[in-house]
Amino acid sequence: MSVTSSKPSSQPLDLTILMPCLNEAETIGICIEKAMASLAKNKWSGEVVIADNGSTDGSIEIALRLGARVVHVPLKGYGAALGQGIAAARGRWVIMGDSDDSYDFGALEPFVESLRAGADLVLGNRFKGGIKPGAMPFLHRYLGNPVLSFIGRLFFSIKAGDFHCGLRGVNRARMLELKLQSTGMEFASEMVVRVALAGLTIAEVPTTLAPDGRSRPPHLRTWRDGWRHLKFLLMYSPRWLYVIPGIALLSLGFVIAALLFGMQVRIGSIALDLNSFMVACFLCVVGVQFLATGAVARQFATQAGYLPVTGNLIRLNRILTTERLSLISLVVILCGLGVFSYAMWLWARVDFSALTNPFAPRSVMAGLTLVVIGLQLFSLAFLSGILQVPHQQAATAVPHDDTD
Repeated sequence: MSVTSSKPSSQPLDLTILMPCLNEAETIGICIEKAMASLAKNKWSGEVVIADNGSTDGSIEIALRLGARVVHVPLKGYGAALGQGIAAARGRWVIMGDSDDSYDFGALEPFVESLRAGADLVLGNRFKGGIKPGAMPFLHRYLGNPVLSFIGRLFFSIKAGDFHCGLRGVNRARMLELKLQSTGMEFASEMVVRVALAGLTIAEVPTTLAPDGRSRPPHLRTWRDGWRHLKFLLMYSPRWLYVIPGIALLSLGFVIAALLFGMQVRIGSIALDLNSFMVACFLCVVGVQFLATGAVARQFATQAGYLPVTGNLIRLNRILTTERLSLISLVVILCGLGVFSYAMWLWARVDFSALTNPFAPRSVMAGLTLVVIGLQLFSLAFLSGILQVPHQQAATAVPHDDTD
């Protein structure tokens, strides 16, 4: 990262207005002028920073001529540009928005007021402020944004109506503490999720969205970037990605298996018998696998600093130690072998000829299912134990003395 400025200074400021840029010569000038006018009108001590991602159309020259500071970001991506721009900002607060003239940089007062009131992240809400005709594609307005915002509220209890508004303000120091990692469009989701998980304050203010002033298509790709946002939300919520589906599959499989273990069950004209029992056993195995994966994913995310440590997680780790999980897995495996042995005994009673006893094939499936689940738990016990092994620092190693 390198910085080019027409007005070098190291003095701290109240506000940095940050704009990511990649070949925005058509619109960047008007955006900078609006931002500069906003700073002057409100008498904020501030700066305009352009996080440039490799423009070749004269955007950099326009920005410098108008008095903006340019941060050169060689790593491609919307998130990379914003991340480096926030790191280079001198303002206590940073308000960021696209440099395509779709957001009004002349109406930033509500953002600054919320930041001054103590908010760590201030999101614009385009649905409350107004979306002008042609400003947002139909799929974004009625499918992408509402669905992704709903998932964000559901997964992370974030009370925001417009999860992906590009005009937002942040407390710079808090953002740097979070060490955001995403380099693409999902940076917007990571910012909101990480702020919420850290227990920081989120505010929302109405803002407007106008059609952008460019003659070329936008950098945003509807399905690709929508999937990246959704993938990020799922990756940061092992509970919804693994635990809740795992509980649902395990519960459904157990109930069906319990009902069908001793007899056939009829629902109207449909008869549930041995094949349905086999499917139920499969659901139990898949359910346990989901739960085990969710437990490992949560543990890793906590240790990596992506997710916070909670009281429930600490208590669960104390209870489900490697030793206890190993013991539980051993008990489950022995139970499975016992049930399987019972089935073999039933078969031996008829000299290993054709079986007419309906309990025998069910016992074989149930026994093997318990053995597989026991092995899954055993694997979870030691994988979890491996993750709990503290990383040894090189400084703690005993130094080797080469002198004689």
